[in-house]
Parts: sequence; C-alpha cells; structure tokens
Amino acid sequence: MEAKVTQTALNSLITVLKDGQKGYADAMVDVKDQHLKELFKKYSAQRASYVTELENQMFKLDLKPDTDEGSSVAGAIHHAWIDLKAAVTGHDNHAILAECERGEDVAKKAYEEASKVQNLPSELKSIIDKQAQGVKAAHDEIRGLRDSSK
Repeated sequence: MEAKVTQTALNSLITVLKDGQKGYADAMVDVKDQHLKELFKKYSAQRASYVTELENQMFKLDLKPDTDEGSSVAGAIHHAWIDLKAAVTGHDNHAILAECERGEDVAKKAYEEASKVQNLPSELKSIIDKQAQGVKAAHDEIRGLRDSSK
C-alpha cells in the first residue's frame, strides 16, 4: 500500500513540475523583459531537472511514472498555468508574474502533500525536501517581482 501512496505522490509532483516547466517555457518565449526571460528560462530548466530526479527515484524504487495526463490533479494544475497564456499575450509583466505565482502556489501545495507521505525512503525524502525549498524560493522571487511590478 505504501508504495502506491509514494507512487501517487511522486506522480503528482511530476505532473506539477512538467506543468510549471511548460508554463515557464511559454512565458519565456512571449515576455519582452530580458531579465524575466532569463528567470523563466532558469525555472523551466529547474523544473525539468526536478522531474528527472524524481523519475530516477521512481525507477530505483521500482515505481511506475504515471503517463496518464488526464488525472483530476493534473487538470486543476494545468488551469493554474492556462491563464498565463492570456497574460502573456497582453505582455503585461505584472499579470504574467501573478499567473506564475499562482502556478508556484500549486507546486508548493503539491510538495507539502508529498512531504506528508509516511515512510518515504530517506534519499527520496531529502530530494523532495530540497526541491520543495527550490520551489518555495522560486515562489518568493516571483511574488517579489510581481509586487514590485505594480
């Protein structure tokens, strides 16, 4: 049973991370501000590396990555980044950053849930904790930029 819980938690994180990676990649392409382009590129790459780390852990633990994109969690998360497209189209940095922050809120929540899973292998637990710190730092940086862009 525990393996199933761990697998579900990791799959939700991977879905959130892939969504964030795509969200940042989309924002990077459309935003005009060079500093934001660099920042979004950095966070998109960060999310990609987090996905790889988690998938490697799943492989080591003989857990199956979820290839079903249609889960309800994925749907809710995808909506967090969907409004980004509208913000980006208007080239409004404040709106873009606000949508990125919303995506980060979803990611933070996913990590909070994953860290509650009982009896995670210690290596996996430390990876989740380290990634959660990275997500929180991204969230706080995006929020700070959003607040200063008003």
